[in-house]
Amino acid sequence: MYADDQEAWAAPSADGPVSGRIWLPASKSITNRALVLAALSDRPARIANPLRARDTLLAAAALRAMGTKVADDPDEAAVSISGFISGSTSGSTSGWLVTAGQPPAGSRVTVDVGNAGTVMRFLPAVAALTSATVRFDGDERIRQRPVGPILAALRDLGARIDDDGRGAAPFTVLGQGRVRGGGVTLDASGSSQLISGLLLAAPRFDEGIEIRHEGPPVPSAPHIAMTVRMLRAAGAEVTTAPAGAEMRPDGWRVRPGRLDLGSVTVEPDLSNAGPFLAAALVTGGTLSLPGWPRDSLQAAAPILDVLAGMGARCEVGADGLTISGPGTIRGITADLRDVAELAPVLTAAAALADAPSTFTGLAHTRRHETDRLAALAKEINALGGDITELPDGLQIRPRPLRAHAADGPFGSYDDHRMVMAAAVLGLAVPGIRVTNAQTVAKTFPDFTDMWAEMLGPGR
Repeated sequence: MYADDQEAWAAPSADGPVSGRIWLPASKSITNRALVLAALSDRPARIANPLRARDTLLAAAALRAMGTKVADDPDEAAVSISGFISGSTSGSTSGWLVTAGQPPAGSRVTVDVGNAGTVMRFLPAVAALTSATVRFDGDERIRQRPVGPILAALRDLGARIDDDGRGAAPFTVLGQGRVRGGGVTLDASGSSQLISGLLLAAPRFDEGIEIRHEGPPVPSAPHIAMTVRMLRAAGAEVTTAPAGAEMRPDGWRVRPGRLDLGSVTVEPDLSNAGPFLAAALVTGGTLSLPGWPRDSLQAAAPILDVLAGMGARCEVGADGLTISGPGTIRGITADLRDVAELAPVLTAAAALADAPSTFTGLAHTRRHETDRLAALAKEINALGGDITELPDGLQIRPRPLRAHAADGPFGSYDDHRMVMAAAVLGLAVPGIRVTNAQTVAKTFPDFTDMWAEMLGPGR
């Protein structure tokens, strides 16, 4: 798990309040949904400002293997704002032109999903619509992440899938060129992607789809709302059924029909904004994030609500978001089910607060890139912290923290969010070193460079 200390990233500390302008990379969630919808569209589609990181490049490669053409867009003149700060252009890139296609009938295809849940869960339905045999596998950790419910659902809808009864990767989709579709019930409490993976391809099923969720609340519900909005924008007819008191949908219906994604510009990734938002909170600084959308496909309002609860001042205007920290972080009690990707950096900030915090709604994150609850408790407690694991969250009691060389570097667990949590802690705790920090390239290849630039020359 741990690399040699010589290979660890030294998380820089802050000399004072941070300030500056941060241009965020494009959204992974939107990019990968756009790729799938483009691959199922009746005419070529253009994706402007796509994220080019490990998860999205794996998705593009998987679609190419299944016959879709994903190429740099020669007509896309706009320069991406992904991955640069204060005028640097290290992340500039053209858009993608995506043209639907099919692999040769009867061909055998292998898809590397890496450790990308979106690739593992969004593409089996696409594979079932081909006439190829498509094998899905990836990193060791991906074999422990939830996929069984969507494989069982696809079987119920008429797809042929061989997983040796494990309900896990590796598995093989035996494409028949079509999927019957119809009604299906599943427990999607392990990941909202189990619903989105069915919805995205559903317009191409013979009968469309009618999904019913039965089980604990689906986490990250705003990501399903994102899927629904993007489907509708591409011409799909989607309806949802309310679940009652929480007013969360527990049913979705998609009618069969054409898809036409057309052209889409990908928003900045608001989950990847998390460490920068926390930096303003921790240092009492002020950062502006140009391009922060007023009407976002992502969970913009819940993200800012949590930060405001911890003491941040957030203002969204024509130029984007401006966030300022008060210098003292407030402890809070919050259900983070809808913004679970921010839990690691929020936990790091809460460990530096003036009062205890309790975060719940996070049981499903035990099966993300790592068991995030166990990893956060172990690593922060090794710095002198006091974090207790709960069945579905964490209880954080702030204590003075310091980097203990004898305990070794802060573990990343091959999890991009753990690297970001360590970076936030490092602002206030000098000497933190992080193993395998390059794993952050999963969604944010330029993170450590941008983080250092935020803190000033020489970092």
